[in-house]
This record gives sequence, structure tokens and C-alpha cells, in this order.
Amino acid sequence: MEHLEHLADLLPTYYARLFPFPDYYRWLSYGNANTFSHREFSFTLEDDIYLRFQSFKGLKELELEIKRLLPFKIDIGAVYNVNPKDYHKGANFIPVERELVFDIDMTDYDDVRTCCSSTDICSKCWKFMALACKILDSALRCKRGIHCWVCDSSARTLTTTERGAVAEYLQIIEGGQYMKKKVNLPGDKIHHSIKRALEMIEAVFVPFCVEEQDILGTDERMENFLQIISDDDDRQELRALFGQYNSSKDRWNIFVKYIQNKKTTGDKKWYQYRHLIEEIMLQYAYPRLDIAVSKGLNHLLKSPFCVHPKTGKVCIPFTANTVDKFQPDNVPTITTLIEEINEFDLKDKTEQETYDLNAKKIKDYKKTSINKSLRIFQEFLWNLSNERKESRLKQNGKYSATFCA
Repeated sequence: MEHLEHLADLLPTYYARLFPFPDYYRWLSYGNANTFSHREFSFTLEDDIYLRFQSFKGLKELELEIKRLLPFKIDIGAVYNVNPKDYHKGANFIPVERELVFDIDMTDYDDVRTCCSSTDICSKCWKFMALACKILDSALRCKRGIHCWVCDSSARTLTTTERGAVAEYLQIIEGGQYMKKKVNLPGDKIHHSIKRALEMIEAVFVPFCVEEQDILGTDERMENFLQIISDDDDRQELRALFGQYNSSKDRWNIFVKYIQNKKTTGDKKWYQYRHLIEEIMLQYAYPRLDIAVSKGLNHLLKSPFCVHPKTGKVCIPFTANTVDKFQPDNVPTITTLIEEINEFDLKDKTEQETYDLNAKKIKDYKKTSINKSLRIFQEFLWNLSNERKESRLKQNGKYSATFCA
């Protein structure tokens, strides 16, 4: 993993040649300049200097200030009822609009992933993120990445209470590090939304969690798994059964058989264990949401196209339908992008015998590996623009629909 020591030397080129200011403004203005001017931005500068409640009249002012300050990190906040720069002038300063956002942190999977820990991530544990993205996409029908931004107008105007209801609806993993069993499904039937998530998890649970993550492959992992079982006698029996097998897959299969036998033999404990297999699969593989981020209207979230100050990787958008192909190790870094521009310009210069003043200038981002990510972002903006046009047509009575009784 690349470790940056001279980010401050690279940011002037990145912000001057690669940061997508026009598209960024198109996104956060939603076709309304007033919406943009009332948006809060937060900048983290070199040496951890932190600036909150930044706001800008328009694209030009935003661009000039970012190029001047060269922030190491940009966070996006809510749209307020007044200009955020004037927040100190009066008490009536309240957030009125913000995207519905979902934040999933890889470190929240440290108790179930075995390949990495802390801030490290690899192609194996990225599969937790990929699965989370698919489940959120299915539940919300959104195609914004992790972080997930739901940007349609109805989502942006949800109240704190309504955001909390959505977040709680999607949150089924509960309890901190001392809570061994974190999923408890009530009732006899599993809710259809959880069933939908389970269908996705079941398709990959054995090859991914059981075999690749090897969740039962060591004594420590087996003990962590067995702590989910509440009954001491059953836990002891399963420990003995696990000792007869060497692989995670064999141990998982004997566990499933053991629990299912509770039903077939009429064991009085069956009702207690009726959803246990599904609960364990959810505990290991269901999205682990930071619901505080989703609930709070005034919560800040890291901006797309930021550069990570330690790794140099650029925060890029991707789509849910291509998440399985996404490789975190291949995310472009600021160093790579600037090198790609320089290499392209050098090659282009040597290939041209004469300088043609009429030659069409290629945009810098198209010279680099961030081009694909920007096309995804631009397609997303195009879809948002079309939604706004359709909404205006409806309001003006120029949009017709046929209703069938």
C-alpha cells in the first residue's frame, strides 16, 4: 500500500487538472443555485487544521477556494435554512435538506473477517462490502456506492425521524463487542426484506465466509462462533463435534445438521433455534451500518473524489451492478493519476510533428484511469437531471399518465 509523505506537493496539480468541479457543482446544486449556496462544506487542511461551516455562492467561488486552501479532506454536510457561513449571526440555524446516506466501515467487520483488520482491506474482505452494496441496492433501489448517497428529492427532504425509521428498518445487527449474539429474528416468519437479503447471503456464505474467511478454521474462531449458542449443553456438544473435523466447511455442515435435527427429533429447544442458522449467516455477512450517519441531518460525510491522506487513493464512485468486479487495490492514487497525465502529454507531444492550434484539447481526466469513474458519476448526474425534468413537467401539467382501474 502506498504511503504518502508529500500530499501537499501533489494536491495543486490534482485540484487544477483532475478534480471534477463542474460535475461536482451540478450534483450538489440539483439545478438550484440557492441549494448549493446554503450547503455546508468542511475542509481538513494540512496539520489537521479543521474548517467547518464553509459555503460558496457558486462553482467559481468553490473552485477558487479549494485551489487556494488545498484541503487534505473535504466533507459534505446539510443544506441549511441560511448561509452556513452566517451560522453564528442568529440562533435559528437549522438543516433543512440532506441526501439520505449510509456509511459502512470495514473495521466494523473485524470480528468476522480473518484476512485483514483495522484499516487494511484486500480483495477477500472487499466481498463483505460487495454483499452489503447489493443488499442495500435491493432494499433501496439505489446505485450509489459505499458510502451510499440516495439523492432523489424525496430522500433529501426526509425528516430526522423518517431517516431514523429507514435506518432502523435496515439495521438488524445490534450490540457491541461484548454482545455475542447480535441478530435476533422475532416471530415465526422472517420478514420479506430480510428473506431477500438472506437469498443473497446464502448464495455465497459457504464459499466466502465458511471457506475463504475460514470462520471455523482455528480454535479461537470456533470458540467465537460457539459463544453465539446460548445453551451450555448444546455448545459443549457442538465443540466435541467440531473436534472430529478439520475444515470450516465440514464443521459448518455438521452445525447445520445438528440444528436441523432439533426440529426432526421434536427437541423442545427447536423453537429457540428456529432461525439460528439464518441469524448466524446475517451476523457474519449482513451490512453493518453506522446508523448515526443516516439519522442525523447535520452529519458530515467524506466527499467523493477526495484523496486519502495516507494511501493517496481517490474516493471514486462505482455502481452496484459492477461491485463484484471492483478491486480496492486497483483504485487510482493521486501519484498514479499525475504520472498518467505526464506520460500521456509526453507521448502526445512526441507524436505530433507540428503544433496544431485547432487540435481539440483532450480533458485531463480522460488521460487517466479515473476516466471510467467520472463517466459513472456523469451518468448518475444525467439521471438526476432527467428526474428533475420529469418532475417539472408533472407540476406544469405537461406530463400525462394513464391509470387503469
